[in-house]
Amino acid sequence: MEKQLKIGGACGFWGETSVGTPQLLGVGGLDYLVYDYLAEITMSIMARARQKDPDKGYAVDFVTDVMARNLSEIAAKGVKVLSNAGGVNPRACAAALSGLIAAKGLDLKVAVVEGDDLLPRAADYAEQCEVYSGAPLPPAERILSMNAYLGAAPIVAALQSGADIVITGRCVDSALTLAAGVHHFGWGWEEHDLLAAGSLAGHLLECGPQSTGGNFTDWQAAGDLTQIGYPVAEISADGAVVLTKPDGTTGIVSPASVGEQMLYEIGDPRAYVLPDVVCDFSGVTLEQVGEQRVLVRGARGRARTGQLKVSATWANGYRAGYVFQFNGVGARKKAEAFARLGLDRACDRLRALQAPDYSGVCVETFGGCPGDRSYEEITLKAAVRHEDARAVGLFLKELIGAALATPPGLHGFTGAGRPKPSPVVELFSLLADENDVLPIVSVDGQDIGYVPPVRATGQSDSGTPTEPEAADLTAAGLVERSLEELAWARSGDKGDKANIGVIPRDPGLLPWIWAGLDDALLRGTLGLSQESRVDRFFLPGLPALNLLLHSALGGGGVASLHSDPQGKGFAQKLLSCRIRVPADLLARIN
Repeated sequence: MEKQLKIGGACGFWGETSVGTPQLLGVGGLDYLVYDYLAEITMSIMARARQKDPDKGYAVDFVTDVMARNLSEIAAKGVKVLSNAGGVNPRACAAALSGLIAAKGLDLKVAVVEGDDLLPRAADYAEQCEVYSGAPLPPAERILSMNAYLGAAPIVAALQSGADIVITGRCVDSALTLAAGVHHFGWGWEEHDLLAAGSLAGHLLECGPQSTGGNFTDWQAAGDLTQIGYPVAEISADGAVVLTKPDGTTGIVSPASVGEQMLYEIGDPRAYVLPDVVCDFSGVTLEQVGEQRVLVRGARGRARTGQLKVSATWANGYRAGYVFQFNGVGARKKAEAFARLGLDRACDRLRALQAPDYSGVCVETFGGCPGDRSYEEITLKAAVRHEDARAVGLFLKELIGAALATPPGLHGFTGAGRPKPSPVVELFSLLADENDVLPIVSVDGQDIGYVPPVRATGQSDSGTPTEPEAADLTAAGLVERSLEELAWARSGDKGDKANIGVIPRDPGLLPWIWAGLDDALLRGTLGLSQESRVDRFFLPGLPALNLLLHSALGGGGVASLHSDPQGKGFAQKLLSCRIRVPADLLARIN
């Protein structure tokens, strides 16, 4: 039997604190550290950085901060490092890291995985349509980045060639952990259940402390969040995973905290499509097997599709907005009148110039209580989009210029000056045949001649979805409770989609929660447009449900004018809803 594999998840996004690495290096027997830095918009930011400086375009702080502080200990303990910090320039990242290694007098081999960057070949995909909307590919001159999501196989090849550190460009977040599992245990590429288990372990690690109490519904149970522990996955050869965290840290590792992360940012849990395997998480079980230790089992897999997701980002005009505060009686109406005043003046100017109107306008107010005629304190956010940056600047000028004509109560924190129009970067998702994307693997600058393994492909269709048993909403003895009293929930985004994973605090509540979260309630609570479709998925293993909201984020990312363009607050809105449940079930959760 191969010894258990122990992996620490040290980073979940570009810009996260670096406290995770020294924590995890204190875990006995640690084999790997994985670092996830990339999101779709991150790639476009890195692409612009590379345009300005050919030696940039990667997560610089991975080298200058995280590795600079911890590399000697990493080398001394024989811990391997896997990271997608390479962004759009993995060679430059590896070169900077190799220079650091040499300066410290260490003997570590650095591998680079490339081939995901399809921007030079954008013309080859000119006939492709967006996989969700069906829109045509934007003009090549507007495309900022185009990257295929690579899988674990090239990372495994780098490890087999003796690499101590592997730097990739765009790869699937969970592929870093899966690669460690395949290399360590010798899992075969046709052992789909094991590949799914390794991918699930990676999914639980990829967002850092989100599986150990960060963003958790019952966040108070996590204790002092300044000392929150980063996740550790202890993986066995049969695919069983125990998720835990370093001793002496705060946070919480429970089926609920781990379950929230498992459901985070997925669609159909029966068909979570990755380059190496199509995962079925619907039967996964989570069991508390010790203090701060949760056993994860039951992931199933089937053959991959043979297609790779490609994320392109493109420039589509400009946007900008202001955030102000209003107070007093009727503060909400005051704020809305002020926004309308600035917008009307800007639109009048555009018409006088015979310029197009704004392509997007978003006015949102927060706080107080709609319809309240007593004292309120309101935050106002007003933003616009336009093809021309000058038109966006005009709105900013007219809005602030209306400050002396506004209703009373306008105020705000000053000192940063007037905002400036910023480029709108939209996401365009397409598919590419994996045979058209050839990864390149090099170790210490030498190409190893990587050849992808020959593997079977299959269909990703998950079949007809199942539902929980029906709840009798006419039964006697029903009482109303907030969803937060009945369940845990977390939400996230994928482009213009949002998902909300909901886990009942007692399994018997699930039919009632399923029935209560109907289409009308979801649309009313979340303010969904008619264009937004809602899909519901049942996971009998936890049990839980996953809500997938299409076209819910106004374009998502920096393309959106919403205050919550990534749907991070959707779950909090939903948790305030009232659900009717049998009174006798409440005793089981109190």
